[in-house]
This record gives sequence, structure tokens and C-alpha cells, in this order.
Amino acid sequence: MVKFMKRAVELAVENVRDGGQPFGAVLVKHDRVIAEGVNELHKTYDVSGHAEMLAIRRAQKELQTNDLSGFTMYASGEPCPMCLTAMYYAGIEKVFYCASLEEAVEVGLEKSKVIYEDLQKPKSERALTMIQVPLDEEQENPMELWKERK
Repeated sequence: MVKFMKRAVELAVENVRDGGQPFGAVLVKHDRVIAEGVNELHKTYDVSGHAEMLAIRRAQKELQTNDLSGFTMYASGEPCPMCLTAMYYAGIEKVFYCASLEEAVEVGLEKSKVIYEDLQKPKSERALTMIQVPLDEEQENPMELWKERK
């Protein structure tokens, strides 16, 4: 376990030196590194280019599966809501992290904390306005189509 956490932190340090944020991630199964990632927002201008997301994408592509059950994520920092959600969807079962959310806030990386707090609110009180729009009567319903396929 210690070697994987050290690797995640090494990746984060390298990324800061390269102009990026202090986040690195290592995805492991059966004591073997399957994929790694660092935040690449400074290179790709893609807000989903987080270390954990990239490690997940790389593993899923290499293994040709969406199911990462039995995998463990090692991250240099506490995962943001987006990365945490991706881990739930992928079936990742355990996450070890080094720097806490509070430590990230202390160095000016407060977005995750703001989002976690916002998600605790009812939809009507969140910063992001969400409005449900019903289908037109003539539109095919993708949910019903999915249900029929199953």
C-alpha cells in the first residue's frame, strides 16, 4: 500500500513541477499498477482531466471494460465529487488518499469543497440551476427504448 501512495504523491510532485496541480493517482488491482494519471487541465483545457478520471479511463480502455470492481485507487489528494462519482460508477471499492479536502482549501484549491457543500442542498437551492423539460409527445422516449432492450 505504501509504495502505491508514494507513487501517487511522486506523480503529483512531478505534475506541479510541470505546471499542473498537485494531484496524482494510481489504480491498482492484485498488488499491480494498472493505470496512473495526473491532473492535465493545464495541458488539455478539459475540466474532466483529473488524475483519478484519467487513471480510470486508461484502465477501462486497456482492459476493455467499465467494471473496475476489486480495484483500489491511490490518490495524492481527497477525490473531488466528479472523480468520486466516476469511482462509484466504475465499481472501485477502496480509495486511499493523502491530502485532505481541508488541506486543498488551505492552498487555494477550494472548488471541491464548494461542490460537496452544494450537493448537500436541495436541487432548488444549488448554485447550478437544473430544469427538467418533458419530452414532446412525438419524440421517442430513450428510457422506454432502453427498458425494451433489457
